[in-house]
Order: sequence, then C-alpha cells, then structure tokens
Amino acid sequence: MIKGENSFVPSVALRIAVRGGGVDAMALLLMDGGTVGGDGDVVFHGAPTHPSGAIRLTDAGDGTAWLDVALTTVEERITRVLVVGSTENGTTMRDVAGLSVEAFAPDGTSVARYDVTEGGPETAMVLAELYRRAGGWKFRAVGQGYANGLAGLATDHGVDVARPVAAQVPQVPQAVQMPAPVSAPVPQSVPLPAQPAQPAPHAPTFALPQQPPMAPPVAPPVVPPAPVAPEPVAYGPAWSYGPVFAPYTQSGRDNDVITVSGLPPGPVVVHLEVRGDGYTGLAVLDWKNKEKDYLVNSTEDDFRGRVLATVPRKGNLRLRLEAEGPWRVEVSPLAAAHVLTEGEVESRGPDVLLHTGGVADLAIQYGGDDNLIVNIFELARHDDHTALPEDENLVNEIGERRETVPLPAGPLVVQFEAADGPWRARLKRV
Repeated sequence: MIKGENSFVPSVALRIAVRGGGVDAMALLLMDGGTVGGDGDVVFHGAPTHPSGAIRLTDAGDGTAWLDVALTTVEERITRVLVVGSTENGTTMRDVAGLSVEAFAPDGTSVARYDVTEGGPETAMVLAELYRRAGGWKFRAVGQGYANGLAGLATDHGVDVARPVAAQVPQVPQAVQMPAPVSAPVPQSVPLPAQPAQPAPHAPTFALPQQPPMAPPVAPPVVPPAPVAPEPVAYGPAWSYGPVFAPYTQSGRDNDVITVSGLPPGPVVVHLEVRGDGYTGLAVLDWKNKEKDYLVNSTEDDFRGRVLATVPRKGNLRLRLEAEGPWRVEVSPLAAAHVLTEGEVESRGPDVLLHTGGVADLAIQYGGDDNLIVNIFELARHDDHTALPEDENLVNEIGERRETVPLPAGPLVVQFEAADGPWRARLKRV
C-alpha cells in the first residue's frame, strides 16, 4: 500500500508488526470525534494492555513491536485505532531504516502492509490506522508526521502529556502540562513556554519516554511566562511569502459554517479531513455570506486534502462545509506546506506544495480514475502578500498517468487542485 490507500481487513484478532530499529510503538484508541476517552485508551510500554483486553503491546526484541488487536472485542465507543511510532535521543523518522507496518490474520496471512517512505525530521508519526466502516474494519496507510513530536501528536488526540523529570535532579519541579489543541472558534496563538501543571480532572495523561541525560543534569529555574502575546511560529528561511501565524484547528460533525477570525490577510492552506462515505464540499463565503470560491467538491470516502484559501483584507475567513460524519479543519500559513525536493512526495487528494529552488522538472505519477489538475503560482516579482497572482495550469487530464512537466524557478506554489486518487511527485534536476 502507499500513503493514503485503505482496504478492508477481516474482523478477527489481528497481529500488527511495527518494524524499524529505534522506533517505540504505541496505540491510541479514539472515539467518534478523534480523541481518547481516558488514560486506558493509550497503549504504550508503560501500560501495554488496554483495560478491555482488546489491544496488547509486546516487544519482540529484534526491532519489531507487536500490537495484538482483537477487533471483535474492541468497545463500541472506539471508532479508530491509531498505530503510532516515535523516536528518541535525537533520532528522527527519516533515520529509521526499514520502517513498516504489517497486519496479519490469525493464520499468519498478511492482510495489509505499508512501507513508510515519507519519514522526515519528525520524531513522531501516525503510521497507520484501523477504523470502522460498513459494519467491518479498514486499514489505512497514514504516514502523518508531527514536527512537535509525541507531545504534539498526543495532545492533538486529547491526551494531556506530562513530561517526567530525571531522577538525578535534586529539586523536582511539577509535571509540565502541554497545551491542548485549539478547538474554539477563535484561533489561538502559539503555545506559551511550559508552565506548572494545573489539575485537569477530565484530561487523560501519560508520561513521555524519559531520555537519559547527556550531561550532569541541572534543574532549570521555573519562570512563569510574562502575560504577553507569544512570538509567531517560526518556519524555515527558505519561504517568506504570505502571513505567518499559529495554526488554527477546529473539529466537528456534519454540515457546518466555520469562522476563523483574527488571521492576517493573505493566502493560507486549509487542511480538511472527513470520516464518512458521503459528499464533501467546502466553499469560501464572501462578505454577503454567499458562496464565492469552491475549494472541495468530492464524493471520495474519508476525504482528506489541503487546499488554498485567502483571508480577506477586511473581515474573517468563513467556510461553508458540507460533510457526513466527523471532520477536522486546520488553517496554516503557506510556509507550513511541504517543500518539493528530489525525494518523492506521496499523498492522496488535493494538496499544496512549495518550490523554492531554480528551474526543474516535476515528475508526477497519478493512480486515480478522475481528474488530475495541477496549477502553479509564480511569486517572483509579486509583492502583494495578501493575494496570490493568477495561476498557470500545468496538468488537466483524466485517469492514471505518468508525466513530467517543466517548472520555472521558485518561489512557486504548486497546487494539486484535483486528485481523487493516490499520487507521487518529485523534482528532477535540469
């Protein structure tokens, strides 16, 4: 399987192998809405068995961790099981050789396998997931990395993470409580520096793996943060076009109107994920509250994709969402998009990519049955950061295909406007 693909698996007791030296495996059991329901829904080395007995984690000692998942006994409240991998001691997912996830039936037959080739500088990744569909279960190759590590991945799914303190430190400060993901309709700013934890009776907690000290530990002073607005999120120096702000996240279910206020004007990336079998539509609402730009128009099951939108100079970004099932929206700066390299990008659905180098060719492999539409926005000598220039179409074809198209020198925004199927892309030197 490639990233984004899914298939039905038998509703039996599966054995899932997570291979890759130096990777710690764990499982998150999520309810409808995408969050855990309690401490027990986090299965990791410190708590290797779910209270229901449906999921158990063991280490084979040869670089392989096993998750035994008895699908028939998973509680009804659980709709998804995430298979997660993380690294320690400065190792990233890119450094892990032979990273893969493979599910086996009780007779030893392989029913799904995903070789993870998209590892980058992240230290935590959702490798795969099992989710309910049409009375059964499906396996999906996910490959979604988290630059802010296991803490970011965990808090994104409702886990309140407490960092342990090394035993050698004579004065032990209180556990640090990581900030929860944004869920209110007003976008939040960048997380503040660590603060002493406050009681959180409803949030499940677990401790991050303790890393050995590299030098004699010195307990840092606990300094409360000043009550001022935090600095903007810092992205790499290779991209400087468009506003920069802390990503905004909102979750919900079924049809809704999403209002994102407080963002600076300019182009942004909207990442949408919907769990369901019906139609998915996303449109921008103008100042008259009428649909202006149609961003998503898809009948794909379990839609996921990234699209371009523009925050108006006056007013808020308002989006009308049509969906059947739970959904999650994240609005991020252009600078947070994936930068094209000679390494292969593997995805599914619409996406937004960046090209920052000189002239190059873009090699594309598309495995869908419907339209593939790829556009570019040339930003050289375009000084208005509040709006994108006119786009230029590179590809507009139907069905599976392989082709290579020329790219001018960056900075460019490369937009996969329509791609209802798996695809791969990479740069080729000229």
